[in-house]
Amino acid sequence: MPLNYSAAHSSRISKRTLKPPQIKRSASSPFSSFSQRKPIQRSQSKPESAQDEEDFLAEKLNDLGIVATLATDLLNLRDVSQIVQYANTHMFDPLPERGGFNSTKIAEILNFRKSLPATVTVAHVYALSKSPTATEREIAELMKANVLRKIVIPGRGLGGSTVGEGLVLFKDLGDVLGRAHGVDDGLKEKFLDYLQARPLASAIAPTAFSATEVSSLKQAGFLTSTTSRSNSNLSSATPSAASLASATSISVISKAASGSLAAIGGEGAIVEAGGTLGFRRDSSHGNDASPVQLALPNMGPYLRLLTTARSHLLSLLQKSRFRELPLYLLHERWDGGISNDDPAAQAKKYRGEFAGVLPARTKKWRQFWGLRFEWVLAECVGSGLVELFETGSVGKAVRVV
Repeated sequence: MPLNYSAAHSSRISKRTLKPPQIKRSASSPFSSFSQRKPIQRSQSKPESAQDEEDFLAEKLNDLGIVATLATDLLNLRDVSQIVQYANTHMFDPLPERGGFNSTKIAEILNFRKSLPATVTVAHVYALSKSPTATEREIAELMKANVLRKIVIPGRGLGGSTVGEGLVLFKDLGDVLGRAHGVDDGLKEKFLDYLQARPLASAIAPTAFSATEVSSLKQAGFLTSTTSRSNSNLSSATPSAASLASATSISVISKAASGSLAAIGGEGAIVEAGGTLGFRRDSSHGNDASPVQLALPNMGPYLRLLTTARSHLLSLLQKSRFRELPLYLLHERWDGGISNDDPAAQAKKYRGEFAGVLPARTKKWRQFWGLRFEWVLAECVGSGLVELFETGSVGKAVRVV
């Protein structure tokens, strides 16, 4: 029997075959002996600016006194005509160099700005003046001198949010009329002469122009129809030169009997002060034309922009708990959350890096064409929708009235 022969080769003896050991993932890791736990989800720390905003919104701001006017020594606006020019030239912010605008959007913004009329609301002028009473007297004097022209804007807004009246320099009105298409030169001269002869009248007598002339001026945007609501003589819209000088004078009103018509300035006081009255058809003229008012071309887009901008600024304030915000924080939210005073953001802009939201994606540029915050604030302050007050800690603040 050979020595290398063993019983293992015999069929009577069988060995149990061992399967290869299964690889366990937990045993293969050197950290398997340690207990595994889910990481604790910690709240991310907010930046200091966000924490400051929460502190402002948690409690009411200190009120150290109302800021009655937005006029400052830096503006150096001496009269109403300068205020009107300042408001027209500082209505929009300049286009940013790297704002994310394409050439089509840039052209659209510039064309829209160019098409707007050079008018300013009376409320805006009051917000930038130091004395509303003195400003009202100055407006009346400039209107008599044919420097300013008042335009009544009915049917826009409700309550205190109504636009009311607008002011335009007579020189700008003449320039717009000179560039108007569809109006012949003879009618332009006749229309300007009519306005110069009646500096305080905002309503235009329908008998002063023919039906064809009125239609041409309406299509050009210089006249608009009104609704007749009272029975007043046609002569009340075209007062004489003597009545313009004396009807609304303080000396005449003070000497009139209490309760009489002269105590309120006479029969045509409302029209002379810039208001409107309906007209009664005069049988002697036989003219059935409806009364018309002085207007400016493209007033519709201007008023739409004005009213929507006011509403948006109010909505930003109403989102806070007490409907008030620091002035700088409201300015930042109007700009779409883009902080212009942040040093880190300024450094990124200088390096050409992306810093936050592009201006082209903000509502300020998408809907309001780059309307300046200070301009909208003056509109809201002058119309009595908001008021400014000193806080002492965070500077000036704004709240809804």
